[in-house]
Amino acid sequence: MSNEVVYTSKIKIERIKGPLRRAYLPQENEPVLFGVHSEIAEHYGVDPQVHEPHATTLDYVVAAAAG
Repeated sequence: MSNEVVYTSKIKIERIKGPLRRAYLPQENEPVLFGVHSEIAEHYGVDPQVHEPHATTLDYVVAAAAG
């Protein structure tokens, strides 16, 4: 096994407001929005009337691991 680094992900994250973040990912033409929803929003006290629900980073990690 080589210790050589073969890939470094180059991403950019911008905090928009509250829990909303915009992520620029490799090979995606449009940025991806991350936020909170349902039980996660409730846990953190985020009002869905103030902050539009979006998928969380946890949702993306679970989707990636399931693939």
